[in-house]
Amino acid sequence: MSTWRSASLAAAAAAVLALTATGCGQDKGGSGYAGSGNGQPVGNASAAQPGDNAYGSGGGYGQAGGAESAAKQAGQLTVSDSKELGKVVTDSAGFTLYRFDKDTASPPKTNCEGDCAKAWPAVPADGVTAAAGTDASKLGSVTRADGTKQLTIGGWPMYRYAKDVNPGDTNGQNLGGTWHAAAPDGKKASAGAPAAPAAAMPGLSVRKDAKLGDVIVDARGMTVYRFKKDSAWPMKSACTGACLQKWPAVAPVGKNDTKGIALKGFVTFDRPDGVKQQSITCWPVYTFSGDTRPGDTNGQGVGGTWYAVSPEGKLVGAPK
Repeated sequence: MSTWRSASLAAAAAAVLALTATGCGQDKGGSGYAGSGNGQPVGNASAAQPGDNAYGSGGGYGQAGGAESAAKQAGQLTVSDSKELGKVVTDSAGFTLYRFDKDTASPPKTNCEGDCAKAWPAVPADGVTAAAGTDASKLGSVTRADGTKQLTIGGWPMYRYAKDVNPGDTNGQNLGGTWHAAAPDGKKASAGAPAAPAAAMPGLSVRKDAKLGDVIVDARGMTVYRFKKDSAWPMKSACTGACLQKWPAVAPVGKNDTKGIALKGFVTFDRPDGVKQQSITCWPVYTFSGDTRPGDTNGQGVGGTWYAVSPEGKLVGAPK
């Protein structure tokens, strides 16, 4: 009897040790990885609206614009001045024109089709006049897969964003880290290099938000979030594909590069997709592409599943 009991205790101890060695029980083989089949309510920059699908209205890229939006001519282009973005090209109605990092300018090629093109309607090449004071030779066109001609500036295909509802809106700026308002030469609009912070911030630290209280931020001051559909033990992420573009994984941070946050369960998550992600109290953490400035909390409460993270690694403001 004593021999049998000793063998059982030894086996149990070995099992606990094996789980501990994986770092919060993450499944490195990926067999338990929650893929896109489970769906991720990643939503829009604002709270999800009734009828939105898992990625926000219109199949994951934003509000579907439809064929009518896609057919609107740009007319007389203008250049507006933005404090945050500098000079931005707009159409005759004042709506911002955008470019997509996954396109190419030399040669001009568009990589936004299907649902993407519904959320980011292509600007037709016909009926366009260069903005006053700009180089008209920068205007051109590219033939899309459906045979229509799309406006290019400096070789870059031009788009509108379906969720820009008022002239001057720039709701599409930096979405997914790949969409940018266009400058008059087709480059990314920019007011110049961002000013260096007064002092370098730790990789992860704590910021006091006026509404949410203490929340964790990254080295840029951007709010850090958790996804309720993830799990901590075993460590798994339910955010993949388009979700991960909208909610980028926080890259690994050294423990010595933190300030004021819990370091229990502070391990690197080796995602099955090859991305290495930081975890806090064994929960994978993310930032939100809809947050464009330090201190933004546009991801808070999106889809009822995304919430800022407290210094202890808990969800901030989530319903009990």
